[in-house]
Amino acid sequence: MIFDNHLHLRRDGRFLDAAMEFKKAGGTHFVLCQYPMPDVVLRKKSYSPIYRETLCMAEEVEEKVGVKVFITVGPYPVDYLLFKEKLGREQAIALMKEGMDEAARFCEENERCIAIGEIGRPHFDVDDETWNDSNDILFYGMKLAADVDVPVVLHTESTTPENCKEFVEMGKKVGLKPDKIVKHFSPPLVLSEENHGLMPSVLASRRNVEEALKKGSRFLMETDYIDDVKRPGAVLSPRTVPRQTKRMLERGLMTEEQVYRVHKDNPERTYGIVLEE
Repeated sequence: MIFDNHLHLRRDGRFLDAAMEFKKAGGTHFVLCQYPMPDVVLRKKSYSPIYRETLCMAEEVEEKVGVKVFITVGPYPVDYLLFKEKLGREQAIALMKEGMDEAARFCEENERCIAIGEIGRPHFDVDDETWNDSNDILFYGMKLAADVDVPVVLHTESTTPENCKEFVEMGKKVGLKPDKIVKHFSPPLVLSEENHGLMPSVLASRRNVEEALKKGSRFLMETDYIDDVKRPGAVLSPRTVPRQTKRMLERGLMTEEQVYRVHKDNPERTYGIVLEE
């Protein structure tokens, strides 16, 4: 059982071919994270159409490729910048928060939708107003996640132990448990004193995974594949998680028990799902 915790697919990308590449490498389950489509949201004044499209893509992949696909949906943090430019600050905040409301309802109504995400704040420097507004929107999303009992998947600046602590404290204020906060694109912050109880989703480069395994097995693996034909294989190719896992198992760098923990036990505990063969 091989679980990629975070990848994107696009109909104008490789789509089914990318999913098949994952399967052929040995992958069995993945989380399809909704791809940012801010222009569609602006036109429809709602996130629901792209949430429904993400669900339709997951169903099509599962039917035609034969791997199990879960989804996460939520207003991508960088969308706020475009909305603010086009609509003004107040309407931009309102549209992002409505996107959180829609995501929470989507999680309640669809078993395949297992988290609100990726949400958070821009991964690059922004002005103080945008930063504060992004934190306010994130806080709102965390509260909704706690209300409907699902995790959040965070997209933020480069991850440090300090901001892991910040996110955990933010979640505690609204009743969201630390282990229901998944830090996407995480370095190998596996020790509890590094991640403060949140779940690191480690980008599955060889160096990252080897470093993570030296510390333990409480982490998830992801490729953050973006399915952009102009950037083939970015961030990591769909075959990366299965290949890295098999390579490390064959070389004795990862035990069968660790494979089970990373690819079955951790996802099941984090998302409240059951992964079947």
